[in-house]
Amino acid sequence: MIKTEDIIKMASYFTIIAHSPGRLRVRVNPKITKEASNITLDDIQNLPNKINGIKEIKINKIIASVTILYNPDIFSPKLWEDLIKSENLDELTVLINNLAKEVI
Repeated sequence: MIKTEDIIKMASYFTIIAHSPGRLRVRVNPKITKEASNITLDDIQNLPNKINGIKEIKINKIIASVTILYNPDIFSPKLWEDLIKSENLDELTVLINNLAKEVI
């Protein structure tokens, strides 16, 4: 299971390629594999099942990118940009924890 701290840590390896409300595409630094060894691709792709507002996550291993489709009414585009820049993390942590689905 991915914790909020893990999401914030992972985001530090992302740089924005393209962002429009509802769709964020990021480049992933290959060094993430050293830091996130306890997180699998399945964990990342299953985030939509665990957090309301995230619709889908597409991973392209060949070009090291991740596309996140999200509900901009729940996650404002600015929050995503803050996450990538490691800004306003307290607000993001509260939001993610509030949106976390009960997983049985």
